[in-house]
Amino acid sequence: MSKEIIIYKDRRELELLEEGRILNTYRVGLGFSPVGAKLREGDGKVPEGEYYVCTKNEQSKFTLFLGLSYPNIEDAKKGLEQGLISEQDYARIEAAIREHRRPDWETALGGKIGIHGKGSSFDWTAGCIALEDEDIRDLWTQVELGDKVTIYK
Repeated sequence: MSKEIIIYKDRRELELLEEGRILNTYRVGLGFSPVGAKLREGDGKVPEGEYYVCTKNEQSKFTLFLGLSYPNIEDAKKGLEQGLISEQDYARIEAAIREHRRPDWETALGGKIGIHGKGSSFDWTAGCIALEDEDIRDLWTQVELGDKVTIYK
């Protein structure tokens, strides 16, 4: 049975749900510049919107890593309109999202955004969602590729 992750940036909380029922709540740390939605590589912001778990890396230097499908189509549209990515970049990102794959993480929009360990006591990441190591280990066992992730401001 698939799970859903909801992240509330303003409350620094991640909720794990199954069929609309909260299974667990975890404290999170965010990017070093947490206010506002991610726009580009290096801005220190966490994206906002709807994503899915597109990779799982158990050999991460951040304990465990659940990769998110950032940039999504909306992020790519904004990047295209602002001249940050090309039409070809946009087309590759759009195709990956429609096929439920990992989008291109090597554009000016940034990438390699995910949920990982190494601590949630302050905002320190480059744009990821950080949990305590014990919490990412717990979450890891319950989440599968394709599970929905929604990030609110």
